[in-house]
Amino acid sequence: MTNLQIAELLRNVASAYKLKDEKKNFFKITAYERAADAVEHASSELKDLWDEGKLTDVPGVGPSIAEHLDELFRTGKSKHFDEIMAGIPFEAFKLTELPGIGIKTAMKMMKNGMKKEVDEKLKEVAEREKKGKRHLLPYAATVAGLIIEWMKKDPNIKQIDTLGSLRRQASTIGDIDISVGTDKPSEVLDHFAKYPDRQKVIEKGPVSSSIIVPGNLQVDLMALPSESYGSLLQHFTGSKHHNIALREYALKKGLSLSERGIKNVKTGKVVKFSNETDFYRYLGLTYIPPELREDEGEIEAAREGNLPKLVELGDIKSDLQIHSSFDIETSHDLGESSMEELIEKGNELKYEYMAFTEHNPSQSGHNDNEVTEILKRKKENVEQLNYSLKSKNNFSVKKVFNSLEVDILPDGRIPVSEKALELTDFVLVSIHSSFQLDRKSMTKRVLEALSYPKAKIFAHPTARKLNEREGVELNWPEIFDFCLRKKKWIEVNADPMRLDLPDNLVHEAVKLGVKLTLGTDAHHVDGMNNMIFGVSVARRGWAKKNDIINTLKLSEFETFVKEGE
Repeated sequence: MTNLQIAELLRNVASAYKLKDEKKNFFKITAYERAADAVEHASSELKDLWDEGKLTDVPGVGPSIAEHLDELFRTGKSKHFDEIMAGIPFEAFKLTELPGIGIKTAMKMMKNGMKKEVDEKLKEVAEREKKGKRHLLPYAATVAGLIIEWMKKDPNIKQIDTLGSLRRQASTIGDIDISVGTDKPSEVLDHFAKYPDRQKVIEKGPVSSSIIVPGNLQVDLMALPSESYGSLLQHFTGSKHHNIALREYALKKGLSLSERGIKNVKTGKVVKFSNETDFYRYLGLTYIPPELREDEGEIEAAREGNLPKLVELGDIKSDLQIHSSFDIETSHDLGESSMEELIEKGNELKYEYMAFTEHNPSQSGHNDNEVTEILKRKKENVEQLNYSLKSKNNFSVKKVFNSLEVDILPDGRIPVSEKALELTDFVLVSIHSSFQLDRKSMTKRVLEALSYPKAKIFAHPTARKLNEREGVELNWPEIFDFCLRKKKWIEVNADPMRLDLPDNLVHEAVKLGVKLTLGTDAHHVDGMNNMIFGVSVARRGWAKKNDIINTLKLSEFETFVKEGE
């Protein structure tokens, strides 16, 4: 079973517990839902972790759930899971994949003979699965931006924001949720229902409405008075696990939380909040940035005043993975924009320096001498650009670095001789083939490549492609330890298809002190705009400015680049 299949199974078990007795089974339900989320986003296949006796290494998979999963892997089924889900039709679980349908609603639909409606909903589930349940972050952000632009034409709107996983900047998004602060919710919802690109209005109530837009993307909007807007924002930004933990924290203080405010359980008095900062302050917490609301210790840190000051887009002084159109005769895709065009874009973005990291020349089409000659030409070209930059006093970009993105071959070698590597300032190494090696072999392969003196950055390190390909299997503690000892860096790739290193591994790296870089992997000037998504991943991983190498000034970066050679 894949991680996604196991996650679905665990969510079904949680649903079964809800059906039996939601209040009594609250902690079990939470445990299974947390485990499902952890398994879905795990960087290693659960089956491989089971092979190594490391199931409980996955955050959220405790001893009890691990025991049942052990039986599942050994025998192909779990007696406990089968008992819990007995009597619940498979179709009922499938219905819960649709927004607004819980297991109890699904069972009522099936028991009440709503065959036509059930069949329609199951077709909708199948269609969602066919098109993919999750949308890439930039796509969802673009759609939400267009809707917000339309909504702002209504003068009744005082505040408007995205909610949920989009506001938390998760790498993939399910539905788009939007909040509005207004004194006239009915008028606002009427305006929302008239959105020009809507395909269907699903429902419209007194304070909320849902529509479908192209791409089979559901958009939910909720409107409340401005005096409660902060509570609304907090309540629907999530995540679910953050909100559960926050509710438990509040209950210990005799308080109850909702989208309308904070209620004193004894007196029944509700305090309303127009902004989130005051909401969290009322609970004795500092403001928690949306990206951190995943129940990963942020509540405790906010209580103690120890939340990190997260890195911001304005802190970034360079892009450390860019592919120009310089003809390096690569077997991979060549960039579409010239070095000069990319430098102009870097200047527009207020960068101080940049790195040109074209893919290495084709191994099959060149011998070592030919590769060396190509890299000499590129070095000369970069030197000429740097010479011309010295006379451009109005330019923020002061220097460009001559780099390469080099393939890691299956045995850990890289297809560029060390003599040719000396022509570069530094190189990135990355995996572009043989993705199915076992964890031990893959880890050895990566460490071999990173051992080259000029290899400075491990680029898009899991090699995942969102909605297309799972990441490779690596021993991350070993990778992190090597990078710390040898002064190597790990990239957070801002390409929307990658967003790699994933946020959970960014968090682990940051805790250990491993330094990270940000690169857009741009093959056209427009791709350089994606840096914001790399910053979002870094923020979700609790990264601060000093965790990211490309927040360094040019002089500092030049010093750091020579360490470990």
